[in-house]
Amino acid sequence: MELRSDAVLASVEMSEVNSDGGASEGDTDYESLPAHASLGTHMTAGAVAGVLEHTVMYPVDSVKTRMQSLQPDPNAQYRSVYGALKRIVRTEGLLRPLRGLNITVLGAGPAHALYFACYERIKRSLSDVIQNGGNSHIANGVAGSVATVLHDGIMNPAEVVKQRMQMYNSPYRSLYDCVLTISRKEGLAAFYRSYSTQLTMNIPFQAVHFITYEFMQEHFNPERQYRPETHIVSGAAAGAVSAAITTPLDVCKTLLNTQENVALSSAHVSGNLSGMVNALRTVYRLGGVPAFFKGIQARVIYQMPSTAIAWSVYEFFKYFLTQHEPHIQELGRNTHKASPT
Repeated sequence: MELRSDAVLASVEMSEVNSDGGASEGDTDYESLPAHASLGTHMTAGAVAGVLEHTVMYPVDSVKTRMQSLQPDPNAQYRSVYGALKRIVRTEGLLRPLRGLNITVLGAGPAHALYFACYERIKRSLSDVIQNGGNSHIANGVAGSVATVLHDGIMNPAEVVKQRMQMYNSPYRSLYDCVLTISRKEGLAAFYRSYSTQLTMNIPFQAVHFITYEFMQEHFNPERQYRPETHIVSGAAAGAVSAAITTPLDVCKTLLNTQENVALSSAHVSGNLSGMVNALRTVYRLGGVPAFFKGIQARVIYQMPSTAIAWSVYEFFKYFLTQHEPHIQELGRNTHKASPT
């Protein structure tokens, strides 16, 4: 209770300083982040952040998918992310690294809207219980894990289609052709074949991600003000750490999503590969321990700026929408009063 009363006193004192015109330059540059933004604000901010996160760095994600191939075609063996992008553009066309972007955008908007809204709601509720409203790493980790279940439920089918279209010599002519072919040949269950593996990867990924982000914010932005540079740095660090730790499971997820024919034939797997245990066994059989870290460079390079973009955009839109929410509500009330009965 002392923390809350101190915060109230501090805010009153700050408002008095501002009314007297004596606020410092730093105080006018940044205003405190809203602690209780509405559900609609979190969902809108999350949707915008999710779409931008996946689109800006999408070419690197395409490279990551190819670099995780366990038995790549000789023409699709790459030593670096830059070298891969350069060769793909030169041999397959300028737009080839963007193949599959459309399904990613369709899935990322609603997935991230639920993701951030769920995270904020659960984090706030658990923090009130555990730390009396203060920051709690347990609350952050649990909230991130629960939010991941909802997020992956929407994104998993999009991930399957996206990765099939990203692979070298992908046989699918379009998004529609890919969805139709998978449905006919493998059934609707194919879109969720990697769901358990995705959750096994993403729950620890998001737990580490949110704990790292909130830990960084606690140290670099303890006042929890809107400071873009802290959101960018914290997001990049969170993305790098969580991506590196969970790369082995991401390799397994890619194998389950793509059902790489050459690799499965080499491992003497008949039919479709399913299950995380079978994927782990197949990856080890084909390449040993190093195979679990294929594409780690591309994965970290992709996640660092992507997560930084997601957090900075999310925090900006959350702040922007919350600041304008009272004006929008007032405008709505005035419009309603002015409308004829």
